[in-house]
Amino acid sequence: MIPRIRHLTTLENLSRECIERLLDRAITMRDASAHGTRKLDLLAGRTILNLFFEPSTRTRTSFELAARRLGADVINFDIGFSSTSKGEELFDTLHTLEAMHLDAIVVRHKVSGTPDELVRHAMSGVSVINAGDGNRAHPTQGLLDVLTIRQHRPDFSRLTVVICGDVQHSRVARSDVHALTKLGAGEIRLCGPASLMPDVNEFPSCKIYNDFDKAIEGADAAIMLRLQKERMASTELPDEAAYFRQYGLDSRRLAMAAKGCLVMHPGPINRGIEIAPAVADGAQSRILEQVANGVFVRMAVLGEMLGR
Repeated sequence: MIPRIRHLTTLENLSRECIERLLDRAITMRDASAHGTRKLDLLAGRTILNLFFEPSTRTRTSFELAARRLGADVINFDIGFSSTSKGEELFDTLHTLEAMHLDAIVVRHKVSGTPDELVRHAMSGVSVINAGDGNRAHPTQGLLDVLTIRQHRPDFSRLTVVICGDVQHSRVARSDVHALTKLGAGEIRLCGPASLMPDVNEFPSCKIYNDFDKAIEGADAAIMLRLQKERMASTELPDEAAYFRQYGLDSRRLAMAAKGCLVMHPGPINRGIEIAPAVADGAQSRILEQVANGVFVRMAVLGEMLGR
C-alpha cells in the first residue's frame, strides 16, 4: 500500500501510483461535493494557513475554497502587514505560526526551494504544500492540468502534448513535464523563442522546438504559458506583436493540431499575445475546466494529507 504523503513540494519525486491516486481522489471529491455545491466535513477542526509571499488571487482563492468545502478553518496571512516585511527571518515566522497549532501551510514564494526549506525547519507535524516557488515547481497546477487532460484523453501513452511559451521561467511547465512523464505521455514537446527556453539538458525526455508550426502539428493538447514578465529582464521580452505571430495560438495553428486538440492555459491569459481570444473562448478550450479542477485537486491533496 502506498503511504500517504505528508508534504507536497514537487511532483518530481512522486510515483505514478501516487499521482493517479490523487487524480482519482479529486474525482471522488468532485462527486461527493456535488461539484462543489455540497460542503463536506472531512477536515472539520483542522486549520490551514495560506502563506503567500507573492500575489495570487486565483491560486489562493482555489486553496481557500478547497479547504472550506472540506470543513477546515482557513487563515490568509497578509505578508504586507507581517513582521517579515520588517526583517523577521522566514523561519522565525514559521515557528511563530507553528505555535498556533496549524495543520497545514500553503506557501507561495518567489525564491525556488523555499517550501523544501520550510519542511526541513518545521518543528511540528505541520504539512507544507507548495503553491508555487520561483520557477521551480507548482505541483497542484501540474495535477490539475493532467486531470483535465485525462478527462478527455485517458490513454497517456498515445498522447502528444506541446507546451509553448516562456518555458525558462515557468514553474507550471516543470510540474506539467513531471506529471506527464510519470503518467507515461507518448511525446512531450517544448516550444518557444531561444531566449525563453531552458538548457536542453534540463528536459531530456522532451523534444525541443523553436518553430511553433512544427511543434503543434498533430498535438492532442496545447498548454500555452503566460509570459513571466515579473521574472524576466525587460531586455529578454520579445515584441508582443511579433511574439504572437510566431508563438501565439490562433485558429490557423489550432487547425494544424490533431482533431479536437485540447487548448489549455494556467492563467491569467495575456489575450492576443499567447492565445487569440477566439481560441481561448472556443469549443476546444479547456481553460475553465482547469479552474474548476483546481479546486477538486486541492481538495484531494488536503484530504490526502489531513483527512482522519
